Amino acid sequence: MTVSSLKKDLRKYINEEKREIFPRFFKTGKGEYGEGDKFLGVVMPDITNVAKKYSNLKKEEIKKLLHSTWHEERMCGWVIVLNNYDKSDKKDEWYQFTIKNIKQLNGWDLVDKIAPNIIGKHLEKKNQKQILKWSSNKSLWIRRIAILATWSRIKNNEFNLTLKLAKKYIHDSEDLIHKATGWMLREIGKRDEKILLSFMGKNHKNMPRIMVSYALEQIDKGKKQQFMIKSSRKIH
Repeated sequence: MTVSSLKKDLRKYINEEKREIFPRFFKTGKGEYGEGDKFLGVVMPDITNVAKKYSNLKKEEIKKLLHSTWHEERMCGWVIVLNNYDKSDKKDEWYQFTIKNIKQLNGWDLVDKIAPNIIGKHLEKKNQKQILKWSSNKSLWIRRIAILATWSRIKNNEFNLTLKLAKKYIHDSEDLIHKATGWMLREIGKRDEKILLSFMGKNHKNMPRIMVSYALEQIDKGKKQQFMIKSSRKIH
């Protein structure tokens, strides 16, 4: 099996309607966060099926996919990496491969697939230093990786790092960071509503409204509305 045959298989699933929709959905216009990205029009379940078939590709071949100009080819490559990480006894090798190619996590769906499931899992018991460093990166995608890499800790009821980044990201300029932060705050709230509401009580007046909305999505509507009314920053 080769990258060439994978690309041919992937193109069997092209959906012309999705090919028209995806560039708008992923905001590929000039000045938008996905500027210049290219889409074939292949949906995630089909990408997953192709990735499963090619799970034995060598790392050199996978790297070619990760550096493809086509979004779905990059996603397929990353799903192959994730599949190998999950089943491998040498997880550190796949983690290091991920970090060497971290700049190719250059879309929110790519980040959301890999940051929690490889990076976050691998760093779960490690020092916070690397995640904190990423949180100050100039790249929108690296900063999003940082907050989503805390999800594994949240699942183990360890909230401090997430809350630290959330407070920092209140002042971030990107709505994709606000949304991801609100999402992680919501995950905290699922496990300990008191901690979430305490954080909101101290910070909501300075939080972007979209972050507030995401964070309180599963909170009582009355409580949520109070925070939304008092939030001073509008959705981008």
